[in-house]
Amino acid sequence: MMETYIDFQSLLTDEEKMVQENLRVFVEEEFLPVVARHHREGTFPLDLVPRLAGLGVFGATLKEYDLPGLTQVPYGLMMLELERGDSGLRSFVSVQNSLVIFPIMQWGSKEQKDRWIPALASGKAIGCYGLTEPDFGSNPGGMRTRLTRSGKGWVLNGAKAWITNGSTADMGVVWARDNDAKVRGVLLERGMPGFESRRYEGKFSLRASDTSEMFFQDVKIADEDILPGASALKHPLMCLNEARFGIGWGAIGAALAVSEHALEYAKSRVQFGGRPIAAQQIIQEKLAWMVTEIAKAQVLMWHLSRLKDAGKLHHSQVSLAKRNNVWMARECARMAREILGAAGIVDEHPVIRHMMNLEAVYTYEGTHDIHGLVIGERLTGIAAYNPPET
Repeated sequence: MMETYIDFQSLLTDEEKMVQENLRVFVEEEFLPVVARHHREGTFPLDLVPRLAGLGVFGATLKEYDLPGLTQVPYGLMMLELERGDSGLRSFVSVQNSLVIFPIMQWGSKEQKDRWIPALASGKAIGCYGLTEPDFGSNPGGMRTRLTRSGKGWVLNGAKAWITNGSTADMGVVWARDNDAKVRGVLLERGMPGFESRRYEGKFSLRASDTSEMFFQDVKIADEDILPGASALKHPLMCLNEARFGIGWGAIGAALAVSEHALEYAKSRVQFGGRPIAAQQIIQEKLAWMVTEIAKAQVLMWHLSRLKDAGKLHHSQVSLAKRNNVWMARECARMAREILGAAGIVDEHPVIRHMMNLEAVYTYEGTHDIHGLVIGERLTGIAAYNPPET
């Protein structure tokens, strides 16, 4: 009922509905039965990666290499259904697509594409993305990781932080400054001497996801391992814009998961004279807020997807979507927890897991406040922060 309240499905084509249904069945039948265990153990279900590849989620919007070539609405619906399962599941796919496959396709050589795109799209290789550093999150222009000329090759030194898939990835796209202060994309492979990763312990958010630090000490890099078409900070930021678009869709999935669960719980939970708590005005007001905000987010993402397909989407519009939809999902999770009462804090119900996940999503890929400044700059023409180099 939350999902269909404004008949959003009437905006979708039969193909788009089929894509969404295929992902929903996968999440319900194969992912949800195991997510509580992985959440408790702090692991990601890597055994499901071949199934994800078989569903066409990796490289979904590309036509090259016999990939699906989907438009943005069906891709967004994929992200919605994955995050309806768990933010960690959607994050895994977002990284593979927007942060690894995308830069290789955009700025890689033919040899790099031929080597990595089929492997990544088939799930035979898992990628990660290294931009954030221990001292630089919202200010990526301050990066200290360096790529220094050494003979006929290069040497990489530095560290990256909060890297999804950092300890499980077979390869990574890592950004560093070269001798000329240009920002370059480096393709790393696991096992390179001097390349080490370490998982974060004690996470209370995105537990069903590998989040790691990466360290580089005199890692030898060949010319053929550097993306030839990328040489400025705008290039890694373009990757983030792709990922944020997927988050805008994915957050709706998290909101639907918690709100629909809260609705069913409220209809079945009996209190105060034998009536379900759904009969209480305070509960109905919460449910009404949820469905209203979800409906607005659905239409927003549908519209922005059409703009993206037409090549008319501005990055500040993506900031608006990421900022609004994650905030909305976070509020839905908080209200759903309140509706469930004490039951809302145990993982017998999905609410607390989504609630904790959304704390990370609210911050990563650009914090809520930073996206507000991006929108403010677009409106006023004045940057309220030190604008990034181009």
